Amino acid sequence: MNGSVAFRSAQKRGLHLGMVPQFAAAVDGSTRLTLDHDLDVLPEAGRSLTVAELAHHVDDLAGRLWAAEVRPGDQVVIYKTANSDVWVLATAASRIGAVPVMLSPALDASTVAALLGRLDQPTLLTDLHKLDVLSDVAVSTLASRTVIVRGSRPAVVSLSELAGAPRVPPVCRQRDEPAMITHTSGTTGVPKLVVHTPRTMAERLVPQWRLLALMRRRETVAIHISFVHSRMFAAMALALYKRMPVLLMNDAHPDRVAEFFLKNQPGFIEAVPNSFMEWEGLADDPRRPFASVKYFSSTFDAMHPRTMSRLTNSSERRGALFFQIYGQSEVGPAVGRAYFRRSAHRANGRCVGWEMPGCARVRVVSRDGQPPSESNPGFIEVAWPGLAKTYFAEQDRYDTNRFGDWWRTGDIGYRTRLGCLHMYDREVDMIAGIRSVLEVEDTVLGKLGELSELVVVRGPKSEPVPVVCTVDDRPLDQDRWYGAVTDFPQLAAPVQIPQAELPRTATLKVQRLELARRLQEQAEH
Repeated sequence: MNGSVAFRSAQKRGLHLGMVPQFAAAVDGSTRLTLDHDLDVLPEAGRSLTVAELAHHVDDLAGRLWAAEVRPGDQVVIYKTANSDVWVLATAASRIGAVPVMLSPALDASTVAALLGRLDQPTLLTDLHKLDVLSDVAVSTLASRTVIVRGSRPAVVSLSELAGAPRVPPVCRQRDEPAMITHTSGTTGVPKLVVHTPRTMAERLVPQWRLLALMRRRETVAIHISFVHSRMFAAMALALYKRMPVLLMNDAHPDRVAEFFLKNQPGFIEAVPNSFMEWEGLADDPRRPFASVKYFSSTFDAMHPRTMSRLTNSSERRGALFFQIYGQSEVGPAVGRAYFRRSAHRANGRCVGWEMPGCARVRVVSRDGQPPSESNPGFIEVAWPGLAKTYFAEQDRYDTNRFGDWWRTGDIGYRTRLGCLHMYDREVDMIAGIRSVLEVEDTVLGKLGELSELVVVRGPKSEPVPVVCTVDDRPLDQDRWYGAVTDFPQLAAPVQIPQAELPRTATLKVQRLELARRLQEQAEH
């Protein structure tokens, strides 16, 4: 089997997560995965393994889950400490026809309890640490059973104690049956549970499969995204079917990232925008940790031009570029565009790209009856077979965003005459008197290299409040600040906080509404 055959099979039959390692091993079992951490569930596996070894481990863990009485159609909630074994365990659960439900380790106990209650008496797959986090939650009434990856605890099944369980034949879900459940970012409250099917997951491979086909040589790809995000599963399938050696990263600290990249020389990096921002300082590292990188890629928030420019200019590869894809959990990849080192710094950060041929369709719908335009942005909507099937147990909530074939993303923007989609803001984040808070952030970040983060949120009096974080949390230079914001007299005085205090989602997005709530709370006291 070659990668194209595996890809065509996914397009015909759907993407079956439990079969990905087996198919990838048939493509090239020697393709190597390198980790910057040990697997909690299989510490003996080490930090370097081939795809053939990965397929063996997934088959082994699938047998252990079966021995733990997990059966086809069962929901398996995976809520454990961040580790790439989250992806391995989900793949193993899928291999026996169960439906993995991916919960971020960043979720607190009350949120996890609410999501467990929304499901159908699932199996909870966790670890001892997270079990302690849930100590005040009535897990025994919300889950049919609890399984931990290692160790022991009364009334709990441990996968480590099921080593040697018999292997079982794989079970594949039907193309339009639920096959995986992830959750939304939770920027606006309790996350919604997003249902994916083999068909919808396979459709989402198409845009980047075509992009990867343009690469002239096989590259090592470094992946640093949330292990529970649907994008993780697409990224791994694409990389393994393309025989690309993979670096799986759990540690985002710039010093250790630099050492990892210098040792393993990735040619392609996929990471969340905030990780790229955190790594910007490495562009000035004399060791040149990004020298080997030709392709930087992100499929989450729109990237700040400053970040893209610094990263592409830190590469020593000819034609280095930053490819950005705009999408969301319910939609997958919608539009995309490339930024090059010579022009990234001049880019309009609100331009998130064009439709990709044969993939998602995008339109902008009026909010007020007038045609959408730069001065009158509208609702961004997306249509294609890759749309998520529903919100589990919240069909009415899903239906409020579905208009026939079209999904309303919740983002506001417009399209240029050439068809480029410009995204301004989430509708819930818009502030009167500001065309786009993201545009303000792009502009000011481009002027002040000492800022590591800038988030403009609605203040206690509905005023636009800039919340700033600086490199190493140094005091903000007020003169430089006010010199940089002369074009935005609407802004209130800046509020500086340590970067570690920014509330974030699983994909490191800043929770703007929560940040605004904290400002309101401080004003009241």
